Amino acid sequence: MMRKRVYHRFPHREVQFEQKHRYYSDLPFFVKVMAGMDGKFGMFVTESATKKGHRIQAKREIGVEVAMNSMDFAPLNYENVDSVVDTIEPEGIIDFRMTLSYSYLDGKYNRVPLRSDVYLVRAILESEVLTLRVNHIDGQERTECGRVADTIIDELRRGA
Repeated sequence: MMRKRVYHRFPHREVQFEQKHRYYSDLPFFVKVMAGMDGKFGMFVTESATKKGHRIQAKREIGVEVAMNSMDFAPLNYENVDSVVDTIEPEGIIDFRMTLSYSYLDGKYNRVPLRSDVYLVRAILESEVLTLRVNHIDGQERTECGRVADTIIDELRRGA
């Protein structure tokens, strides 16, 4: 049974970032790539939460969820991706919620969390054109919406 994977509260008028790409695969492949991003992390430089103007090396970890029943999101990862892919048409619209969790090591090498950022990501695939729409919905936006889209495209290229 095909279920809608569209979040009913996705912002329609105010899209903060939109990007179109040529895309020669289908949405099930896209969902597998998104699932593969769950739990990945990298290092980046950001502003300290405590000292104004002070730059710190921080860890950024990705959490991925997929829309379900138009009302909520469910975790999307290696364990459950096959059951999700079975419900997806080759083309159409799918919404995701991505959470970027940040942390850094303090002077005593203790891991200190920073406030996470939450994004809504809409993937629209029609006739080999993939449109990514990214909206920041919570947090301090330590990562720009365009960077989130670029990360997804980089992962798609790696996966292809």
